[in-house]
Amino acid sequence: MTSAISQLGLVVHPTRPVDTALRDIRAWASERDVKVAQLDVPQDSWPVDGPVWAADCDLLIAVGGDGTALSALHAGARVSRPVLAIACGSLGALTTVSAERSAWALDQFESGSWTRVPIPALDVNWANGQSRMAINDVAMIRDDPGQIIVSITVDDVLYARVAGDGLVVATSLGSSAYTMAAGGPILAPGAEGMTVTPLAPHGGSCPPLVAGKDSRVDLTIETGRIRVRYELDGRRTPVEERLLTVRVRPDFATVVGLNQAEARLTGLRRRGLVVDSPRILARDLRDPS
Repeated sequence: MTSAISQLGLVVHPTRPVDTALRDIRAWASERDVKVAQLDVPQDSWPVDGPVWAADCDLLIAVGGDGTALSALHAGARVSRPVLAIACGSLGALTTVSAERSAWALDQFESGSWTRVPIPALDVNWANGQSRMAINDVAMIRDDPGQIIVSITVDDVLYARVAGDGLVVATSLGSSAYTMAAGGPILAPGAEGMTVTPLAPHGGSCPPLVAGKDSRVDLTIETGRIRVRYELDGRRTPVEERLLTVRVRPDFATVVGLNQAEARLTGLRRRGLVVDSPRILARDLRDPS
């Protein structure tokens, strides 16, 4: 089934080499009398075209890296628009199409040779009524010298009270970002739910936890003099409240899935984020066959 396109919306990374991708996108659009404009998103962006609302676009295109793709996904989720993420630099978890294949990717979308890949998010609600969505993760981090104490409760059952630098809650997609760097688990594609990973815990025993897709995680930070900052998808969120609830929203956004796209686990190996044991690498050097 073909996809009718009359308007493309761009989100462009401010510093990456985006010229090749933008040239090919504009040439493709010009040949089909398709309009191209730029979304107004809350991030630094290289001004390349006039502004457009996401709701007026048939397809949003993120040109840059995974951070750019996250901004486009948040914009697209609010108005149910799919996102095509094009990598200018290394391929990531979301940017699975290289800049040189921009026109090919648009051909695939136009011809209907693509699949809707649902992207989950975390529905984060504070006790004071504030709420936000995070596609990768929400982190609570000490913002003063000292430690913060966080109580972790899953479906009304206390799991642990942790003293340390804070913790990070991640979606299955986001589990290969901050969570993995903090020693937490990676959820493979197809796994649902969320991970809860303490940051530099001081003593005790609190292994990283995987909660189910229908679970509710309540996090309570003990009151005290130490300030706490919240980061959602790596962006600081000014909230003073110390009690929050996190749930999974399974189909928050949509990314364009194309044939020949690299598997997510393969991408982790290619980028060196997951590496075989040294003994195995040494054996492979001795016997390449």
